[in-house]
Amino acid sequence: MTPPIPRTLPDTAIDTESVVALLERGRTLATPMLRAAVARLAPPMDTVAAYHFGWIDAEGNPARGDGGKAVRPALALLSAEAAGAEPEAGVPGAVAVELVHNFSLLHDDLMDGDEQRRHRDTVWKVHGPAQAILVGDALFALANEVLLEMGTAEAARATRRLTLATRKLIDGQAQDISYEHREKVTVAECLEMEGNKTGALLACSASIGAVLGGADEATADALEAYGHHLGLAFQAVDDLLGIWGDPEATGKKTWSDLRQRKKSLPVVAALAEDGPAARRLGELLAEDATKSQEEFEDFSEEEFAARAELIERAGGREWTLREARRRHATALEALERVEMPGLVRERFAALADFVVVREG
Repeated sequence: MTPPIPRTLPDTAIDTESVVALLERGRTLATPMLRAAVARLAPPMDTVAAYHFGWIDAEGNPARGDGGKAVRPALALLSAEAAGAEPEAGVPGAVAVELVHNFSLLHDDLMDGDEQRRHRDTVWKVHGPAQAILVGDALFALANEVLLEMGTAEAARATRRLTLATRKLIDGQAQDISYEHREKVTVAECLEMEGNKTGALLACSASIGAVLGGADEATADALEAYGHHLGLAFQAVDDLLGIWGDPEATGKKTWSDLRQRKKSLPVVAALAEDGPAARRLGELLAEDATKSQEEFEDFSEEEFAARAELIERAGGREWTLREARRRHATALEALERVEMPGLVRERFAALADFVVVREG
């Protein structure tokens, strides 16, 4: 039994009803356009993508998958309102961001060898690696198509932000893979990687609707800063869940990130300390690096648990919790640079709380 993740923001009362309504609004408004975009794909990519989004099962029968929490679409619609536009103005941005996000998931699952996502077999597991690659590429192309076909100056500005965010996301994935094979990774390097891999797309989500709604660059930049720091808070919590999360909530194996030898924030922060736990952890990880993946996967639960305990004793778990709280606060500070209706500001804050207080 893994120890539970402490609440990231112990004094925060989450307005769950408000957040659920925001997420459902994002899903409801974005899904029709998202389905229409996916329907443009040539067979069998259209059905493979539909399986990935949870709309059908492996046999092609209709399914009731939710496609994830819909945080990014919710942010895109909310950012349109921050610019004084109707939430519908942000729908193309919400769809484009979701397409890019899912392009990255398809490729990440294959590269990481993950067999489960959202408690279902991943696309590469069901339809093969080739389809996972092709459908991922196709979703990336669709994302740009959805925006550019609008034919407006705002759409061109939004596309520039999306392509930059996508390039950073890919940079982050490349850094993540390279760090797995390095003995030493600094905390600064890890934060840069996670800012690219997770922060860039959330930053784009938080600003793209405002751009489509006619916001100036200063407003869009402030909202992007909110999303960037929120993304780092999200990833810090994700890193905690990757080691100590409940498999029933996360849909992944126990000690998931340790099994994949990820240099995540708790690991890197622990190794940066000077003490017996950090030194022993470094010795074990150095030994692990000499083993093949097959040998590594034969480790017992106790061996992974021992590494997790060393990370905690060295302070990696507590440091990551503090970093999540700090990034959450910095995200909210960025909102102060934007004039927006009070209700919209409250909803941004509620979404930020929701992102960093979760179990899976």
